[in-house]
Amino acid sequence: MILRFAIVALLLFATTSQAAGELKPWSGASTPSLELTDLAGRSHRLGDYRGKVVLLNFWATWCVPCRDEMPSIGQLQQKLAGRPLVVLAVNVDEPDSRVRSFLSQLPLDFPVLLDAEGRITRAWRVSVLPSSFLIAHDGRIRYSAIGELDWASERVVRLISEMLPSTR
Repeated sequence: MILRFAIVALLLFATTSQAAGELKPWSGASTPSLELTDLAGRSHRLGDYRGKVVLLNFWATWCVPCRDEMPSIGQLQQKLAGRPLVVLAVNVDEPDSRVRSFLSQLPLDFPVLLDAEGRITRAWRVSVLPSSFLIAHDGRIRYSAIGELDWASERVVRLISEMLPSTR
């Protein structure tokens, strides 16, 4: 299953490489549901984060661009610390032992959710890794990104800051 996904992802990435590194306004369907558990066995549902902006990132340990963008996601989180932003990293189709081994080398400061069967990945129609979605505080997808993105760039931080609900 992993090999099949890797081959499909590489082929699709080759045909969509021009879109890599861009946040594009979402013009797709409504926001699919999401309910997965993290490595500690805690359940996470997208609805639990209503009122916050959610960066939902689909990734795998074998995906070099996925690994390369992880530090910038952490930097984004630091730049917007104390603001209503949540990062959820959905690992696609890998055993938790492999994910744990990866995280022992590159610890992440946000929840890593396991989609070992790829059910959620298919529901979100993810075919290229990394793929990310920015979900507004009202629960609707506003932007998507296919491929590696510098999440800590001024342009991206400004765009996400504008999405954050005001704290009045």
